[in-house]
Amino acid sequence: MSSVLVQFRTEETAKAMASSICDRLGLDLQSYLRMCISRMNQENGIPFSMNVNDIPRNRGLEAMKEASRIANENGISDMTLDEINAEIDDVRKQESK
Repeated sequence: MSSVLVQFRTEETAKAMASSICDRLGLDLQSYLRMCISRMNQENGIPFSMNVNDIPRNRGLEAMKEASRIANENGISDMTLDEINAEIDDVRKQESK
């Protein structure tokens, strides 16, 4: 089956927002547009909805973002790994007393 180029114009901000949503869904914009055309042809209409809100939460990533926020608030976001490990060792020593 041969491929054909499909082009259209849209506002730059609309494209950027659409690309961002696709990125968060694990797609690129071109793949999404190919999916739309394929499904539209199969269903003879627009049969689906994909919302960022439907993506399961990544609790590990959320925890890291929260830890980063707390570190920024407390002025310790620029600590080195050695400084972090030294602080952990100090706490462990005090807990074992």
